[in-house]
Amino acid sequence: MPRSKKGKRGSGKPGIKNGVKGESGASDDELTSDILSHYSSASETASVLDEGTGSEQVDEKTAQEETEDKLKQYKYKTRNAKTRLAALESLRQAFSSRVLYDFLTERRLTISDCVERSLKKGSGEEQAAAATVFALLCIQLGGGDEAEEGFKMLRPILTAILIDNSASIAARQSCARALGMCCYVSAAEDGEDLIKSLALLESIFMSSYPNREGTLPTPKPGSPGLHSAALQAWSLLVTLCPASRLTVLLDLHLPKLKACLESNDVNYRIAVGETIALLVELGRDIDEVEDSESLCECLKSLATDGNKHRAKNDRRKQRSIFREVLHYIENEDFTEEKIRFGVESVYIDGWMRRRIYDAFKEILESGVRHHLQFNPLLRDIFGLGPPLILDATVKGNKISRFEKHLFNSAAFKARTKQRNKVRDKRADVM
Repeated sequence: MPRSKKGKRGSGKPGIKNGVKGESGASDDELTSDILSHYSSASETASVLDEGTGSEQVDEKTAQEETEDKLKQYKYKTRNAKTRLAALESLRQAFSSRVLYDFLTERRLTISDCVERSLKKGSGEEQAAAATVFALLCIQLGGGDEAEEGFKMLRPILTAILIDNSASIAARQSCARALGMCCYVSAAEDGEDLIKSLALLESIFMSSYPNREGTLPTPKPGSPGLHSAALQAWSLLVTLCPASRLTVLLDLHLPKLKACLESNDVNYRIAVGETIALLVELGRDIDEVEDSESLCECLKSLATDGNKHRAKNDRRKQRSIFREVLHYIENEDFTEEKIRFGVESVYIDGWMRRRIYDAFKEILESGVRHHLQFNPLLRDIFGLGPPLILDATVKGNKISRFEKHLFNSAAFKARTKQRNKVRDKRADVM
């Protein structure tokens, strides 16, 4: 498995072999159907492992081998667009439900070539799927040298699709998320890559900012979703910025984002509200706290919004989020959330930690708990240490909830100190 790199990202042995073609005599469509049905059943049984028995370790190994066997059989290179799309969906399910680092070190070049081909020549749906698969591939490779090499190779293609106004909205959204995630796990210690990615994502969502007269532009169809994806990817990368850069970003974006709270799209308003809370939290960490009285007045109106012209579910969702944002900004109090997986838990105790977890959850979907349990990259990011190997005896002696909380808090504080050291190094570049 990949080892930790500078206390921040995973790294492993560089892959030196190209992928091999499947040797099965079945057709592409038959193999696609077989793989899809396999992952559908495997994902149901491998979400959260049952406690109290030692059989899950055997089941996990068996499922891992079955997944690798299926991937070996599949023919990635095909001219049939439907088959290529099904292959990408199979890869997405496999990468989200299992940790396949050892398997991928010998086949990452083959898969990267297929992803690149789909991004360059595929339809909008295929481009969106390929961008998601590439983000998952970076997560699988642990953010090491292989992932960094792949990111540098495919970043220009992701960028070209993202800024192409004629490309499909779904493809541009997926490329925005992939750009943010791949930069976060693959090039976080490279200040130049971080600056370029931040600037690119800013160029997308800043088109929603008010004009010189203070009026919000009329959004084009699909643009609020694209702006939300770009803003969330940008806010993920902001968590890596040194204090000097954060000061500039706070001064530039907080006033504009406050104006965007008047957007007509509820999901974009929510993305803006969560980003504001994150920026305020990061600003308080470096003693850059602005007067929040006018901001709180705006948030109060959204936290109690009862406008009948908005859908009932939209109003309920908006009020819930903005009550939490308002409560934090007024009282510096965050409502803690506990994510359980196996016998462990991760505590989401701040907006930065929530943004990081939500970003991985959006890419990994239901497989996020499996990766928290077994993926060294995620365990490093959330301060969990190496993957646990527990037998029935150990499981019978569970630590208390309070002890778990203390352990997670201590691990997160230690990680924050390490991250600040890395920020200081990046400050020299930025």
